[in-house]
Amino acid sequence: MNAISYVLAGRMNLRLLLPRAKNASECLQIFSSINKVVYPVRSIASSSALQASREKRDPDTRLSIQGYFNSNNRNKESFKAACEVFKVKERHLRGHVEFIYAALKHMEEFGVHKDLELYKELLDLLPKGKMIPQNFFQAEFMHYPRQQQCAIDLLEQMESNGVMPDSEVEMMLKNAFGKNSHPVKKFGRMMYWMPKFKNASPWSLPDIVPDEAFELAKLAVARMCSVDPTSKLTIYQTKDVEDAVDDTWIVSGMSHIQEQLVEEHPVDEPIKVEGPFRIFLRDKCVGYFILRAESKPPPPPVKPSEIDDVSNIKHWFTGVMEEESSLVKKCSVHEQEDGIIMAICATGTSSRDSLLSWIRRLQVTNPKLSSIPILFTQASPIGDIMTVQEPVGEVEVK
Repeated sequence: MNAISYVLAGRMNLRLLLPRAKNASECLQIFSSINKVVYPVRSIASSSALQASREKRDPDTRLSIQGYFNSNNRNKESFKAACEVFKVKERHLRGHVEFIYAALKHMEEFGVHKDLELYKELLDLLPKGKMIPQNFFQAEFMHYPRQQQCAIDLLEQMESNGVMPDSEVEMMLKNAFGKNSHPVKKFGRMMYWMPKFKNASPWSLPDIVPDEAFELAKLAVARMCSVDPTSKLTIYQTKDVEDAVDDTWIVSGMSHIQEQLVEEHPVDEPIKVEGPFRIFLRDKCVGYFILRAESKPPPPPVKPSEIDDVSNIKHWFTGVMEEESSLVKKCSVHEQEDGIIMAICATGTSSRDSLLSWIRRLQVTNPKLSSIPILFTQASPIGDIMTVQEPVGEVEVK
C-alpha cells in the first residue's frame, strides 16, 4: 500500500490507483484515505478585482489614497511631479485610468484646471497602439470602453473649464485609440463648437480673470456700463467721506444721461438703493448695487400739425385706415419697464455704510440728490450678505 502514501502526498491520480487494488478491501482503504488529502484549491473570491467590486468604494480612488496628490504645496510643479512619479513607479502604466480620474478630481485644488499642458501630461499616460480597433465593429462598439470613457471625461472637463485642445491632443488621441474612436469624435465636436462660442460674447474677458476683488469690480461695472458709451467709471475711497465707518473702495458707474435723469426726477419721489445682485466673470462672482427710481408711464404721443400730411390714408390692399403717425420721445436705455437705473456700484465690503458713502460722493456731482429721499432696501435675489449689524427693512436718508 505504498500507493496510499502517494495519495496522501497528492502526487498520484485516483484513476491509476484503483486498477492496482487487488480486492474490495483495498478499494475501500483507498477511498477512505482520500478524505485525508488536502488539495490546494484557488478560491475565486480571493481575487483582488472581485473583492474591490464587492467592497464599498470610497469617494477617493485607490491611487489618491496612496499619496500622489497629498502634497502641501498645491501648485503646478507639484502636480506635474506627481505625474512623473507615477510614470517612474508604474513603468507598465498599470492603474492609469484610476490615476487620471484622481488627477482630474484634484486639478482645481492645485489651480491647474485650465492648463492645457497638464491635460496633455494625463493623456500621455494612456498606452499607445494597444487599444486601436482593428475593424469596424471594434470601433463602433467602443473598443476598451473604460479607457475611452476616461479620455472622454478628460475632454469633458477641458470643455467645462474653457480649455481648447490643439492638434497635439488630436495626435495623442489617435495614437491611443485610432482615428475612428469615440474620443477623437468628441475632439472633433469640441473643435467645431468651442471656437464659435469663444468669441460669441461682445464683452471680451481675459482668459484668466484676476483674483483681486477690486480688479473684478472694475471689470464688472465697466461691462454693465458699456450699454451707454457716455458712461464714466469713478473710483471712490470711503476714508475721504466724513464720518465713514468702513475703510474700503467703491467702483461707481454713471453716464451723462443718468445725471440728466437725476435732475429731472421729482423731489417728492424716493430713490432706492437695491442689491446686492450677481454678475459672473467666468468663474468669479461679483456683487453689485443699483440706484433705482420707479418707472414712469410713457408720454402721450404728439400728433403732427402739418396740413399736407398724407400718412393717414387707407391701405391700398385692405382698405383699412392706417394708424396715425405720432412723434414720441424715445426712452433711453436706462429707462426700463421695472425702473429707471440712475447709477451702479460695487464696494469692497458690501455694507450699508459703504453704500451711504457712495451716495454722499454722488451728491457732490449731483446736488439734487441731497433733496431727494433715498431708501436702502434689503431686497436681493441672493440673500443678505451685509458684513455689519444693521436694522432690517428700509432706512430713509435725507
